Amino acid sequence: MIGSSNYWATKGQNLLEHRCRTVPKEQLILPGPDFIERVFMSSDRNNRVLHNLAWLYHCGRLSGTGYMSILPVDQGIEHSAGASFAPNPEYFDPENIVRLAIEGGCNAVASTFGVLGICARKYAHKIPFIVKMNHNELLTYPNKFEQIMFGEVDQAYDMGAAAVGATIYFRLRGFRSADRRSRPGIRASA
Repeated sequence: MIGSSNYWATKGQNLLEHRCRTVPKEQLILPGPDFIERVFMSSDRNNRVLHNLAWLYHCGRLSGTGYMSILPVDQGIEHSAGASFAPNPEYFDPENIVRLAIEGGCNAVASTFGVLGICARKYAHKIPFIVKMNHNELLTYPNKFEQIMFGEVDQAYDMGAAAVGATIYFRLRGFRSADRRSRPGIRASA
């Protein structure tokens, strides 16, 4: 067995020296301070969405670079908080999750309605929130694999969220119908 340092020394060198011959570098859309203007300004996004994108790109330690760092934390129904936070029990407290994102210089924090809702009044104006709208229902036995919406876009907007998101569960039986049920709410936010 090759030691990990030897493996990465070889692999890393190959990656660092790689030259793409299929896509000319002039065709790449690279991050930069003018990323919103270059990429999204001529799209069909409404002004509120452009404003929120700009807010996301201009917060945290990467502000104005065109790069983004989001702290994603999902301690919902499908992933028990115990599984995620037992080694660091202070993160059972939603406020500590948001504070970690701020102290870490993240552009945004992404989590569930419960986590972000409980501390929205204190932090929604300090760091952009991205609210996860849905969960996979795994409480039943046998599991139903049913996508459950935990809130609506209007609720996320009212708590000051910059964006919403949803997990798409490709392997679910009935995935297409569950996906169709979540689309109207997500589309309303765009």
